[in-house]
Amino acid sequence: MTQSLALTQGDPAGIGPEIALKAWMAREAAGLAPFFLIGDPDLLARRAERFGLPVPLQPCAPAEAAAVFARALPVVPLPMATQAEPGRPDPATAPATLASIETAVGLVRAGRAEAVVTNPIAKHVLYAAGFRHPGHTEYLASLAADPDGAAPRPVMLLWSDLLAVVPVTIHVPLRAVPDLLTADLVVETARIVDRDLRTRFRIARPRLVLAGLNPHAGEAGSIGTEDRDVLEPAVARLLREGIDIRGPLSADTLFHARARAGYDVALAPTHDQALIPIKTLAFDEGVNVTLGLPFLRTSPDHGTAFDIAAAGIAKADSLIAALRLAGRLTRP
Repeated sequence: MTQSLALTQGDPAGIGPEIALKAWMAREAAGLAPFFLIGDPDLLARRAERFGLPVPLQPCAPAEAAAVFARALPVVPLPMATQAEPGRPDPATAPATLASIETAVGLVRAGRAEAVVTNPIAKHVLYAAGFRHPGHTEYLASLAADPDGAAPRPVMLLWSDLLAVVPVTIHVPLRAVPDLLTADLVVETARIVDRDLRTRFRIARPRLVLAGLNPHAGEAGSIGTEDRDVLEPAVARLLREGIDIRGPLSADTLFHARARAGYDVALAPTHDQALIPIKTLAFDEGVNVTLGLPFLRTSPDHGTAFDIAAAGIAKADSLIAALRLAGRLTRP
């Protein structure tokens, strides 16, 4: 039996339903593996009609999706209808959004789907409905908790053919970074990156680099001491463990083409140090990959785009890239 990728609906008022339809339309040209969408078939039908997208839909079970995929977009229906207008986020849709994610994770963990591919969600919409997790990634980690309730430590990788980056600290204010940036955090993050690059990306010996926190990586402590006192000891520990890593290196010379040829993934102390270069180089093709989970999860590297959700002009490139990467990484 051929398994498929499980695609979540995302926030139904965002562009998720639209780009899912467009991704299916591009399935042959993009060489996509079979996928099914977990959501409301009626919502998808309304969105297809509104935007003039000739996509046949077929509700089915996950096991039937691969056989359906060539002729229609397989939809695994949720047990609730979803009433949402594009561009008008509504906390009343939060249960359907979360049910789609929970179903996808459950199917993959049960061996009934190959990987989870998530459409964008809006945290503020979920918060208004009582959502208690900091974000999408942390919620996925909680769904992967073991029977004792211990959740894995997720790491966010932004991947493209041109550049792959990992922010060591993510959605925190810049003024909080020096206190959060410990040698233990850097070491734990790099270990997860190294392990998943070996097991999921099949890179025999991953080459990592670590960007400095301060300008010129601190210039031996003359421009801030974090690089000398925190990052250098972390790199030394990782080298002793046999992990191929260099740094801390000045972030302003780490992302040009010649520098990128010397590593597989760049770790950066702050969110923007990592995401600005990849979104500059590969805004439409970047993929968010969650490392550290017991299953593969990929996602577009953009949000719900409520501002254009009603216009029918959303590009599906990043979702297509996420589906393509998930298919590639799950092939034998």
